[in-house]
Amino acid sequence: MAAFGSVFMPKMALATFENNQWSESQIVASDSISLHPGAHVLHYSSTCFEGLKAFRHEDGSVHVFRMDQNVERFAQSSRLLSLPEVNKAQLTQMISDIVAEYAADVPTPPGSMYIRPTHIGTEAAVGKAAAPSDSSLMYVLLSPVGDYFAGGARALRLLLDETGQRCAPHMGMIKSGGNYASALAPTLEAKEKFQADQVLFCPNGYITETGAANFLIVDGNEIITKALDSSFLHGVTRSSILQIAKDLGMTVSEREVSVEELLERAKKPGVEAMLSGTAAVLTSVGTLIHNGEDVQVGNGEVGPMAQKLRQALNDIQWGKAPDTHGWLTKIA
Repeated sequence: MAAFGSVFMPKMALATFENNQWSESQIVASDSISLHPGAHVLHYSSTCFEGLKAFRHEDGSVHVFRMDQNVERFAQSSRLLSLPEVNKAQLTQMISDIVAEYAADVPTPPGSMYIRPTHIGTEAAVGKAAAPSDSSLMYVLLSPVGDYFAGGARALRLLLDETGQRCAPHMGMIKSGGNYASALAPTLEAKEKFQADQVLFCPNGYITETGAANFLIVDGNEIITKALDSSFLHGVTRSSILQIAKDLGMTVSEREVSVEELLERAKKPGVEAMLSGTAAVLTSVGTLIHNGEDVQVGNGEVGPMAQKLRQALNDIQWGKAPDTHGWLTKIA
């Protein structure tokens, strides 16, 4: 299988916003976009996106996971970036239409069809650094993907960064490209200096998130994670994992967690740390790097609770367990 997210279906769904209204959506070639070099997005980063997946069940049917939540977050990101207001019903139909178009190409488990809705400001106006784009483009790309960890899952190494942060605090809940760009340099530096896989940003000594995933701790029957605020991304996978944990009878604690508390808990036998996100689902963290020293989390290996929660989520997505929360939308 090719690298995750590097292969795309030849067509996509597309709509444009001009003269204060959205055009009818259409299915077009994926390489058909043309942008003026002065487009707002190229100069002032007026862009946001989403990541969700469609899954094939054993009976051959195709279902999109938590589409409503991703559409809501996409609309929120667009609004907070002052992009034209998204027509949520139209976007939902665009996702449904393009997934239906390629329903036969949705991989079987453990693969899936990754769905990437994107919204960009297209007005050619380099004088609008302090004003929004009056026109925009919204499209939905599809990418058939395999398991994110093709070589098998392993416990990750995280560098704890108490001086920097992933992005501006008021931008954290927006799924915008600029947030990922701002986390790239410290992540690459952490890889080079400490062989870290990711950076866990902990401004003022309190955990937030890594460059591309939410962070959770499991200690006994309790799952602990940062409470939602504007400083970090409100992950749909995070939300799903917390609900599954509740369904399993676990105690869910959403609150501030200090680096000091994290390091203390990490030393306890049986404690697990993990990252959640659409691509990797749920991944164990085996080592925390703090002040240049390695701190092992629990036994330092892939944790049983991470595996259990991940499997429970996958079973719902693949139709192997009841969808008691109505998370799946049948497309074909």
